[in-house]
Amino acid sequence: MDIAIISVYTAALLVIFFYSLAQLNLLFNYLKSRKQPDDSPTFDFSKKEEIPVVTIQLPVYNEMYVMERLLNNIALIEYPKDKLEIQVLDDSTDESVATTAAHIKRLHETGLDIKHICRVDRSGFKAGALKEGLKIAKGEYIAIFDADFLPGEKWLLQTIPYFKDDNIGVVQTRWGHINRDYSMLTKIQAFALDFHFTMEQVGRNFKDHFINFNGTAGVWRKTCIESAGNWQGDTLTEDLDLSYRAQLKKWKFKYLEDVETPAELPVVISAARSQQFRWNKGAAENFQKLFWKLLKDKTVPLKTKFHSFFHLLNSSMFLLVLLVAVLSVPVMYIKNSNPLFSWYFNVIAFFASSTLIFFICYWFTFKRIHGAGFWNFLEYVKLFFTFFSVAMGFSVHNSMAVLEGHFGKKSEFVRTPKFNINTLKDSWKENKYINKNISGNTIIEALLMGYFGFALYSAFILQDFGLFVFHIMLFLGFSFVFFKSITSKM
Repeated sequence: MDIAIISVYTAALLVIFFYSLAQLNLLFNYLKSRKQPDDSPTFDFSKKEEIPVVTIQLPVYNEMYVMERLLNNIALIEYPKDKLEIQVLDDSTDESVATTAAHIKRLHETGLDIKHICRVDRSGFKAGALKEGLKIAKGEYIAIFDADFLPGEKWLLQTIPYFKDDNIGVVQTRWGHINRDYSMLTKIQAFALDFHFTMEQVGRNFKDHFINFNGTAGVWRKTCIESAGNWQGDTLTEDLDLSYRAQLKKWKFKYLEDVETPAELPVVISAARSQQFRWNKGAAENFQKLFWKLLKDKTVPLKTKFHSFFHLLNSSMFLLVLLVAVLSVPVMYIKNSNPLFSWYFNVIAFFASSTLIFFICYWFTFKRIHGAGFWNFLEYVKLFFTFFSVAMGFSVHNSMAVLEGHFGKKSEFVRTPKFNINTLKDSWKENKYINKNISGNTIIEALLMGYFGFALYSAFILQDFGLFVFHIMLFLGFSFVFFKSITSKM
């Protein structure tokens, strides 16, 4: 039994270590990209004939709190009116349909080409709505924004010109966060997303590895969507699915780190849970759907396959982290009861370097957005350990999503509630879309909170503090997720 536990524990640590090496390679790519000027060809919008027709798609579903803000913001985007079409792809089933229709009518009367498109059913969910709108879209290029995104007035002027290169199928921009400092939960989410939208996206794109359209705040070439097989609703992350299919068809993606598109982060943990579940399950579904096809494609470089493996398995790291966490307690007892393994524990201590690699990678992202300096570094250290603690606290919830994705269990596309939170004074408590049910995973999280409390107690009993910091982070992470889940229902 001891050998079995240690073998599984070591195997999980080894995969996490290789994942950290992939991240380190992306950091090197990112740093190199900062030194290279962008000489991409662009349309000259001073010439009217070079200005293409664009369709903006707004896929929405029961977004009562943010529809007015969304529509007013989109109406301000600068682009020739005769070259711009707006489709509001409204799958809503509540009273927001009527208020949205009235608002669209007022905007249409100003001369804006804006249409309210409502389907009879939600088949295919967001993918189905986008596909339906694409059938009648006038634009050569399709810009997509979720309901909580607020692109700047010059957004199309900053993105569309890059389609001068006929090989570009997608232009993706970096997400910003209008409510980053609302709570510790929003700070943690912003911290994680900043890492993805800075180091990961740039690091992959710079070396022509596969990246992903992020579901919003980006533009597609219409012919790219069609040639790649169009939107498909058989996974929960239709954006990742179409991204990989397009790149397998040799379309290029252009990532614009310097174009920020602000959006609202979930402010209540149930909303964050539903978003995390969809993203993590969808990634696992896409691994099963696409990676083997990519692996067999002889035209895809080996290094791209390596990064794609960890890109598509990114969410599966939660399962490995949970495994390492749970096994760390019996491992601690084995270490202190079986001297035959003493040399072995000195060897696997090397895998702690994974944490150091993550620490360095996240620091470069944080520094890029917030700046360097002693006080910013202290803030970073606090956020780094808080983020990883809470991420581990989410590991049960996210692992369940990953397992469902890998084993092919189908589930409905659950939208993330929007709140229209702009200032610290804004409240979410009256939001009608909040899920009031307590997840069964919450009970497991409570048990694990007690389990890692026992691990801290065991450290004193055994006088072994090698995993003490790790167990503190686990205890605090599961405590945070559990108590936030309970109090958000009150």
